[in-house]
Amino acid sequence: MAKNRYIGDYPVIGIRPTIDGRRGPMKLRESLEDLTMAMAQSAKKLFEENLYYSNGEPVKVIIADSTIGRVAESAACADKFRKAGVDITLTVTACWCYGSETMDMDPNTIKGVWGFNGTERPGAVYLASVLATHAQKGLPAFGIYGHEVQDRDQVTDIPEDVKEKLLRFGRAAVAVATMRGKSYLQIGSQCMGIGGSIIDQDVMESYFGMRVESVDEVEILRRMEEGIYNEEEYQKALAWTKEHCKMGRDDNPDFVKFSDEEKEKQWEFTVKMYCIIKDLMAGNPNLPEGCEEEMVGLNAIAGGFQGQRQWTDHWPNCDYPEALLSSTFDYEGAREPYTLATENDVLNGMGMLFMRLLTHRAQIFADVRTFWSRSYQARDGL
Repeated sequence: MAKNRYIGDYPVIGIRPTIDGRRGPMKLRESLEDLTMAMAQSAKKLFEENLYYSNGEPVKVIIADSTIGRVAESAACADKFRKAGVDITLTVTACWCYGSETMDMDPNTIKGVWGFNGTERPGAVYLASVLATHAQKGLPAFGIYGHEVQDRDQVTDIPEDVKEKLLRFGRAAVAVATMRGKSYLQIGSQCMGIGGSIIDQDVMESYFGMRVESVDEVEILRRMEEGIYNEEEYQKALAWTKEHCKMGRDDNPDFVKFSDEEKEKQWEFTVKMYCIIKDLMAGNPNLPEGCEEEMVGLNAIAGGFQGQRQWTDHWPNCDYPEALLSSTFDYEGAREPYTLATENDVLNGMGMLFMRLLTHRAQIFADVRTFWSRSYQARDGL
């Protein structure tokens, strides 16, 4: 499994099996213990077999030490989850429960609730009630239940529609939690008047939980001229590029054509750009001695390079680093994509990041202009 290139652990999913807290002569709780915990185990198994982190490692899932029927057990679960690094919770139940006592009250966790749609004391009733309580308290939660009513003893037989909802929630939650605390690295600034490259730092911080780090493009030149890159890695990358990246025909008119010698220099320049931008995003402990500050990187899960026009009217453009960094391989072999947007278009860059985290596939080199607006969302029913 690939190493986690980011600072901090990957998010953990915590399963919260909630239950009817009434004991006494009727033994309601006692009759539901095994059923409720079995439901939690089935959700855990589904997640572990189908969800993965961005580096390909299976998602880690834990379950509360006991079912949760009253507030003290909610607190014990929250304490365990906090110590285990849980960022995502799924509350599951096959029966009615005391909603406000058993719900996840942590404002920072991403919450889902699965209520079993059963024939007896259905968890779907609890689901409707507790979702209303979440809304009342301003704590967003995703509601999940099956379209068809099931017999009570089918609680571990997850219907296909419920599996789809659970996995959609799990994938989206893991993606969102993975983005939190990471950086978007803009190299340069606004590009040729393109609105998509105007970064709204407040949106990045308050909506996505990310930070924006800005580096002037001259930093690329500084590192080239001062040798702040790993020479061995650069030579390996250059040799790999010459072997695998074949130049096509040159249809430029003669007066702007580059000579073979000039083209060779451009390849060397763009490969150095690739190595340096990767170092900026993720850091590199193998930089020359005396470059300890540059070794740490900027913990960037995505980024963009301004390029035009100030850079590209004078230096080779960044298409090669952008395309290769966004792919699933380079001179070191298969690896997790980095996601680098062309022309510092943060809207495309974030769209590429979403799809990368949701699908675990490389995203196409995007060079189209986009705009996110509430009017489009309303029109499309979002």
